Amino acid sequence: VVTYGMSETCGGCVYDGVPLDGVSVDLVGGDRITIGGPVLAAGYRLRPELSRRVFAGGRFVTGDTGRLAGGRLTVLGRADDVLVTGGEKVAPAAVADALAEHPAVAEAAVVGVADPDWGQRVVAVVVLRAGAGLTLAEAIASDPFLSGPRIVMLTSAGQPGDAARCRELGVAGYLTKPINRSELR
Repeated sequence: VVTYGMSETCGGCVYDGVPLDGVSVDLVGGDRITIGGPVLAAGYRLRPELSRRVFAGGRFVTGDTGRLAGGRLTVLGRADDVLVTGGEKVAPAAVADALAEHPAVAEAAVVGVADPDWGQRVVAVVVLRAGAGLTLAEAIASDPFLSGPRIVMLTSAGQPGDAARCRELGVAGYLTKPINRSELR
């Protein structure tokens, strides 16, 4: 069971994408998750301005982005952890998770690299499972979510944990398990 919640919601309030009874989930600004219901904290102790801003109108405005489809919430990542490519916001965590679902992928890291035309280019560094092959076109065909972002995919048949390609780029990004995120810093 995948849970979603935080201290402001007294722990988990969404299970497998479905809010608990009495809890409502909505999106503001297109993708920012808001939560309402009896699970909300009253506010932050000794921080009245912050409390008024994020606990507005009986709803808590989280720092997370997501998608709602058929009453199910999919958390995409932190609102402040996005890449902007050609004016489109891309959550590196969501791209990495989508790539990691492919059976040929052992590990994936998604990073932003400066691009003179697009602002940022989305770069996926992928470590393939032994003996596996995967092209960007095959990855996109396996998950329609990947067709939106402008992605450059670097692949390696190296051992899981090999972050050398990211080091070559000189950038850090969101990683799927089991890569140690500190390896890219």
